[in-house]
Amino acid sequence: MQKNSDGQKPHVVLEKYIWDDDPSDKDANFKRDVVLYTQENPMPTVSRISRNLNIPEGAIIRYVLCKWAASGSDALLETGPNMVNKMSDILEQAEQDDTSEARLEAYHSLRKIVSWLRVPLDNPDYRNV
Repeated sequence: MQKNSDGQKPHVVLEKYIWDDDPSDKDANFKRDVVLYTQENPMPTVSRISRNLNIPEGAIIRYVLCKWAASGSDALLETGPNMVNKMSDILEQAEQDDTSEARLEAYHSLRKIVSWLRVPLDNPDYRNV
């Protein structure tokens, strides 16, 4: 583990997040999630994984943090920027039209895209058909 400029190993306190819900906060959804997921102690699970796989706890925690931090980029890479833009355009058009019918049509369009994306998950032999 790398040391800080003062020569000490970095450390983090795993703490619960307490927040008075404020729906006007632009980050309210994220903060609600932080409140929810910080109520439990993750260390028993981390310790069990560490012990069972003979991987240091710090490496497990670092892996989880890095994996979570990269998940947005991973999702974009897996889906592809063209498909993400296409889905975004569908939603933006529905919001611009501002009708229930446009939103319903957007839902159906996105459902078709997701169905298409699921083909390899639902049928691993789809290329042999």
